Amino acid sequence: MKINKIIYRALLLLSFVALNGLVLIGISAMLSYLNTGAERTSILHIEQNFEETYSPKIVWHNTTNEGREIEDQTLQSIEEDYKNAWNVRNIALASNNMYGVDDFFTTSARAKLDSIIKLNSKNGITLVTTSIQHNPTVDFYSADGKLVVFTDNNAEQYNEVYSNNTLVSNFYSTPSYKVMMLLEDGFWRIRHLVEINKKNTANTLIPQKKQQSKTITSGINYYPKNTPWNMFGKTYNSSVIEKDFALIQELQLNTIRIFVPYEAFGKANVDPKKLMQLKQTLDIAERHKLNVIVTLFDFYGNYDVQDWTLNHRHAEQIVNALKNHPALVAWDIKNEPDLDFESRGKLKVIAWLKEMIKNIRKWDSKTNITIGWSSTEAAENLVEEVDIVSFHYYKEPKDFLKSFAVLKNKAKGKDLVLQEYGYSSYSGFWNLFTGSIDDQAAYYKEMQLYIEQENIPFVLWTLYDFETIPTAVVGRLPWRKNQQKYFGLFTVDGQPKDALQYIKPKK
Repeated sequence: MKINKIIYRALLLLSFVALNGLVLIGISAMLSYLNTGAERTSILHIEQNFEETYSPKIVWHNTTNEGREIEDQTLQSIEEDYKNAWNVRNIALASNNMYGVDDFFTTSARAKLDSIIKLNSKNGITLVTTSIQHNPTVDFYSADGKLVVFTDNNAEQYNEVYSNNTLVSNFYSTPSYKVMMLLEDGFWRIRHLVEINKKNTANTLIPQKKQQSKTITSGINYYPKNTPWNMFGKTYNSSVIEKDFALIQELQLNTIRIFVPYEAFGKANVDPKKLMQLKQTLDIAERHKLNVIVTLFDFYGNYDVQDWTLNHRHAEQIVNALKNHPALVAWDIKNEPDLDFESRGKLKVIAWLKEMIKNIRKWDSKTNITIGWSSTEAAENLVEEVDIVSFHYYKEPKDFLKSFAVLKNKAKGKDLVLQEYGYSSYSGFWNLFTGSIDDQAAYYKEMQLYIEQENIPFVLWTLYDFETIPTAVVGRLPWRKNQQKYFGLFTVDGQPKDALQYIKPKK
């Protein structure tokens, strides 16, 4: 009984101390809040880093000015504030809300934008727009350094028009603007933004280029067996890749397909270390006489117009770094984008793909471009925009030739590549022990006959079985995860599976 009383007293004492501690913490937090004024960055007019959400390309074509010369630092300030003004303008039009516009537009300049927003709001119209590239030329810079006038020639814009939240139209435009900016409170604000001409361009066809001498004949989708879907960064191991590429060369295959994850590579600010690892991977491939298909934007699925300029900066850095590499055979814009048609909207996904194709052609006019569609049916999209029509096939082999014939008829003479196909040898509880290594071998025996019959370049899935599959790839369902582990031609121990005997290089 005495021991119980001691315990009760101890608990009461601890509770009292804890309660007083919480009271003191609460009082301290309240005093801290009451003593906190406006955030210093807002007092100093330092806005959020818009490069995280919007980063169009700005190319000055002429900055000379009769009279006072524009200093480099001043020009940079003008450029940043002009870009920020466009960003808040785009946000205002997309939200039909003038919030934030005051910081970057003078009173008279705001009036026109405000009237547009009120009219759109009244009629249930929303304009989602982004500017992709600006091409300013300086016309005048005042002697006191407080006024600048320039012409923004053929500014590249993309626009989506929504009526009551339904997309009704999308189009490109390349208007030119006469711009006047005033220096107020140390910041450049737009005084006038007047459109002086307007050119709308429908989604016109992109001129095709000559094909490369390098071709995809027979290959394999590649991840290291111990780091699937996580090839670069801290897990990057060049010696493992060297060994695997030597094995692929021994199999007499000539192509590998690799993947660049968008967020993991830094989005708009590409991680230089990972970019170096990507280039090193192509160097290793070259040593082993392997062509490389580089699949961009892996694990990306937004497609929103507001993301476009960030996507541009991401792709631009990678493309410019690798475009002259002798191992590079094709840019694959995106893996299976058609799987996002339902959730993101087909028009939005297609518009994004066209935009990426257009820009990658601008940065690299020599390398083939393709899209990794998930099926023969989906591969009928954008046939005229790509150089190679790539498709995946995981259905029954008996239906392959029929599906391929339909796509071939609609491919307008373009080269076709079976970019992914394969069969899991998994046999366990989650598929009622119905799979086997023999079934996988039978699948490849049949598929390779059809491939040889139609002379189809192929890139199969994949080199190794995997011990683990990231949840982000197939979700948490065990029957999907376990199935995905066993598509390899080799086991996790590096032992060849029976299917390997049917993989013959295409001449």
